[in-house]
Amino acid sequence: MSLSDSLKTLQVKMTEYMEEPGVKLGWLIDRKGRKVYIYRPEMPTKCLENPDSVSGDPILPGFVLNMQKVW
Repeated sequence: MSLSDSLKTLQVKMTEYMEEPGVKLGWLIDRKGRKVYIYRPEMPTKCLENPDSVSGDPILPGFVLNMQKVW
């Protein structure tokens, strides 16, 4: 998410993207608000506030994004 993007607009796009065949995981990273929105098909969106890291498990086993490098 760039500084010029609207969070609301991107949340709608992410919801639409998750409806595409084969899509299993999506992360929307709001650097300004220090939040990570986790999208998975047919599951409610999960919001992490100021996490130290974000895990890709079980879709991306072993993958962990260090958010300190992102913030």
